[in-house]
Amino acid sequence: MAISSLPQTPVHYTPASVGRDLVSGLVVFLVALPLCLGIALASGAPMASGLVAGVIGGIVVGFLSGSQTSVSGPAAGLAAIVVSQLDTLGAFSAFTLCVALAGILQMVFAALRAGFLAAFFPTSVIKGLMAAIGLLLILKQFPHVLGHDPDPVGDMEFEQPDGENTFTEIFAAMFDVHVGAALIGILSVALMVGWDKVPRLKKSLIPAPLIVVGLGLLLGALFEGRGEALHIQTSHLVQVPIATGPGGFMELLTFPDFSRLFSTQVFAGALTLAIVASLETLLNLEAIDNLDPEKRHSPPNRELFAQGAGNLVSGLLGGLPITSVIVRGSVNVAAGAKTRVSAISHGFFLAASAVLVPHLLNRIPLSCLAAILLVTGFKLASPALFKRTWAAGRTQFVPFIATVGAIVFIDLLIGVLIGLGLSVTFILYSNFRRPLRKVLEHHLGEDVLRIQLANQVSFFSRAALEQALGEVAPGGHVLIDARDTDYIDPDVLDFLQEFRSKTAPARQIEVSLVGFKEQYSQLADEIQFVDYTTRDLQTKITPEQVIGLLKEGNQRFRNGHRLERDLVRQMTGTAPGQAPLAVILSCIDSRTPAELIFDLGIGDIFSVRIAGNVARGKILGSMEYGCKVAGAKLIAIVGHTSCGAVNAAVDFFQRGVSGSEATGCANIDNLLSEIQRNVDPTLLAPLDADKPTRAHAADCISRQNVLGTMRRVRELSSTLTTLLDEGKIRMVGGLYDVQSGAVDFFDEQGQAE
Repeated sequence: MAISSLPQTPVHYTPASVGRDLVSGLVVFLVALPLCLGIALASGAPMASGLVAGVIGGIVVGFLSGSQTSVSGPAAGLAAIVVSQLDTLGAFSAFTLCVALAGILQMVFAALRAGFLAAFFPTSVIKGLMAAIGLLLILKQFPHVLGHDPDPVGDMEFEQPDGENTFTEIFAAMFDVHVGAALIGILSVALMVGWDKVPRLKKSLIPAPLIVVGLGLLLGALFEGRGEALHIQTSHLVQVPIATGPGGFMELLTFPDFSRLFSTQVFAGALTLAIVASLETLLNLEAIDNLDPEKRHSPPNRELFAQGAGNLVSGLLGGLPITSVIVRGSVNVAAGAKTRVSAISHGFFLAASAVLVPHLLNRIPLSCLAAILLVTGFKLASPALFKRTWAAGRTQFVPFIATVGAIVFIDLLIGVLIGLGLSVTFILYSNFRRPLRKVLEHHLGEDVLRIQLANQVSFFSRAALEQALGEVAPGGHVLIDARDTDYIDPDVLDFLQEFRSKTAPARQIEVSLVGFKEQYSQLADEIQFVDYTTRDLQTKITPEQVIGLLKEGNQRFRNGHRLERDLVRQMTGTAPGQAPLAVILSCIDSRTPAELIFDLGIGDIFSVRIAGNVARGKILGSMEYGCKVAGAKLIAIVGHTSCGAVNAAVDFFQRGVSGSEATGCANIDNLLSEIQRNVDPTLLAPLDADKPTRAHAADCISRQNVLGTMRRVRELSSTLTTLLDEGKIRMVGGLYDVQSGAVDFFDEQGQAE
C-alpha cells in the first residue's frame, strides 16, 4: 500500500508550533521513558526492548501516522499477551519474529481498509476505556508519589505476582513513605494542579510537566547528603540501561530467530498480536481524537499502516509490540502539542537519552513522574465524566462502568469486549421491547392502525409484531409501514404473508402495505383506505365533524405526532377533482400556515390568506365559491396572537396617522380600515402601557377582529348567509397562539366551541 494513497490531514507547520511541539515532545519523552522500561519489566522482556519500541513508536509511526496528537509505543494493555507468548514460544528471539509478522498483518488490515471497525465502538465504551486508564494511572502512581517504589517504574497492570495487587500496594505505601520522595511527589501534584488554575501559566509555552521534572531534579540535588529520610536513593530514581555508545547499545538488543519463520506457534502469536494491537490502536485513536482541542479526525486505515510498519521495524530490532497509547497521547495533548512533530521528537529524545545522557535521566525522581501521570489520570477519570454518563441513562452508564471495572480488574481487551457486548445487548433488548411503533390515525374515511417497522426487523421482532396485529379488532384496518426498513428476517416475512393472506381475511381485517423494498416483492405496496377528501366523504360529513377534524389535527400538530401522508398519492387522487371540507380564512402571517397547524393534506381545504384575516369583495367571492359550488361544509375565520396587521391598525389609529403615511405602502389603508371597522381601537391599552399589558390587550383585539370578520361575512354575502341559515354550513372563529400552537375555537357569539 502506498502511503500517498492514504487520507492526508492538512497541517500547517510554523516556527511557533514546531517550538511548542518540541517542548511537548520533551514532556512526553519524560513520561514515556519510565513507561517503556516498566512495560518491558512487566512483560518479562529485556529492558532495552521497551526503549526500542518507544523509539520506533515515536519516529517510524510518527512519520507515517495521520494523527497529529497520538503517540505510539509499548502498551501496558499488551503486557499480559507478551507474557503469555513468551511462555508459549520459550524465547524472546522467537517473540520478536512474532512482532514483525504482526506488523505485516496490520499493513494487510490497512490495505483491506479494516479501520472502519472503529466506528462500531460506542462512545460509552470509548469513555470507559479513557476512564479506566485514568483510574489505573491514579491507583498505580499513588504509591510512587509517596516514594513507595517496589516496582521501580510502575507496570500499569492491576494484578501483581505472589498475590499482591494495586490495593495492597496502596496500603503498603501508607507504611512505607519516603519523606524526600513524598515531598517531591506532593509538591509536583500541587504544581500540576495549580498551574492549570492560572490562565497565563496554562497558556504559556512551558508546560507544567516540564517544570515538574525540573523541580524534581532540583529538589533531588538539594536533598543529597541531608540524611536518609530526604536523600533520594537509586531505587526511587529512573533506571535507564547504560550503554557505552551506539555499538554498546546494539549489544543490548535481541534480534528475531528466523529459523522459526514457519512455526504455527509463531503465526498464531502474530495473528493474536495483530488483532489485539489493531483494536487497541483504533480505540485509543478515537479516544485521543476526542481529547484534541481542535477536534481533528485521524484516518484509521493510515494509522493501521503506520502501526504495522512500526511493529515490523520494532520486531526486526528486538522491540516490544507497539500501539497507539492513550497515556502518552493524553499527556501530549495536555502539554499543548499541535502536530506530530511532538511524537516524532519524543522518539528522538528517547534514542538520544539512552545513548548520550542516561546518567542525567537516572537522577529524575520517580515521584515527580508519578505526579504527572496521577494528575493526567484524574483528568481522564474525572468525577464529571462519571456524572455525565450517569445522567445519560443506563444504556450509556452500564457499558461505561462495566468497561471501566473490567479493564481495571481484568484486562484492557476483555474490558472493551465486555463493554461492547453490553452495548449490543441493550440494542437488542431495545429492539425486542420496541421493534415497532403503533399509531392510531383518524382518517376521513375510517380509523387506521399504522404499524411502523424498525430499520432492522430481526426474529426478535416477531413476538411484538404478532402481539400488535393480534390486538387489531375484527373489522379494523391496519397499515404496515416499511418505508424506513432495510432488512426483514425471513421468519417475519413469512408471518406477514400469512397474516395478510389468511389471518386478516378470516377476521375481516383490511391490510394496507407501504414502503416494502423490491426484494420483498411478495408484500408489494397496497393502500386499502382513503386518506384524502373525496366527493362521497364530503357529502356524508357534517360541519360538526369537520370542526372535530380541525381540533384533532391541531392537537397532533402541537404534540408533534402529525399523520404520515403520502402526498404523491394524494396529488394523484385529487387530480380529477376537489372536494374540500372547509374554507379557512387566515392571516398572511408566515407563522400561520393553515395546512400545517391543522395537520391537513392535499385537497382537504380551501385556504384563503390575507393580512388581518379580513373579508372583502374578492375574498368573499372565493369563500362563496368554496361553499356554494365546491361543497365545503365549514367556514373558519382564524386570527392569531401578535398579529402585526391588527396591532398596526390600532397603533396608527391612536397616533392619528394613516397607514400609507406611516409605512409608505399606498394601498395599505384599505386593509387597515377594514380591521378598524371590526374592532374598537379605544379599548387597546395606551401606547405608554407596560409591554405585557399592551400585548394581552392586543391579543384581545385580534379576537375581536375575528368576530368582526364573521359579522362582515353575514353583512356582505347573502350567499353565505343563506347557507348558514339553512344549516348547510357552519362558521366558527379561531385564535391561534403563535407560542403554544393551540387554536381556541369559538362560535359567532364568541362562545367556546
